[in-house]
Amino acid sequence: MASKHDRGTLIVTGASRGIGAAIAKLAGERGFAVAVNFSTGEREAQVIAEQINSSGGKARAIQGDISREQDVMRLFEIAERELSPIKALVNNAAVTGGFARVDSVSAETLERVLAVNVTGAFLCAREAVRRMSTRHGGSGGAIVNISSRAAHTGSPGEWVHYAASKGAIDSFTIGLAREVATEGIRVNAVAPGLIATGLHAANGAPDRLERLMGTIPMQRPGTPLEVAEAVLWLLSPAASYTTGAILEIGGGR
Repeated sequence: MASKHDRGTLIVTGASRGIGAAIAKLAGERGFAVAVNFSTGEREAQVIAEQINSSGGKARAIQGDISREQDVMRLFEIAERELSPIKALVNNAAVTGGFARVDSVSAETLERVLAVNVTGAFLCAREAVRRMSTRHGGSGGAIVNISSRAAHTGSPGEWVHYAASKGAIDSFTIGLAREVATEGIRVNAVAPGLIATGLHAANGAPDRLERLMGTIPMQRPGTPLEVAEAVLWLLSPAASYTTGAILEIGGGR
């Protein structure tokens, strides 16, 4: 096992709660210095960073709305200055836009979903590649994008707009992986299915997991830690020949 924070800095976007928080905490245990990014959940992000630091790791909570280019650049600059060189990125931050059929979704909702989920992931990856690519004088690294099984189910009647944004993430993952494959950077995605987080209640459907349980072959939702374990594997040397992959963590759904 790697000693504490000797694997360089990992930036996890949207890491104040849910899957992002689980990834940040596990990464701290596995030897990364962790930049715990948040947009609005400052108190929660500070708690995550404190938990990592108190267990012997190294972390810093850093505010930034990743849909804003200046915020992304500031996030990377602070992480590099206050932690260590950037060696990994997890593009986790996302918004669903709430439940709506396509015939009732607003332009404002579409713009926000695409700005965070797609533009934000592109901007963060851009800054990561600029620092990690051997083409730019870096020593390599890894990127994991958080997609969703919704990219393949389409999420009809709920959030086709969110599903479409995750379909874009799948294409982005494959394209970027092939673009930087000779530059020391591996790019993969994890596509969680139904995971037990506060996301469902926050969107006004606290019974959603229970309602959809029958559609999962394993007959249970996943946990944030199960997703985090997959992400940390993709970031590790154990996945050294894996790039452009989209790993489904959905209980068979």
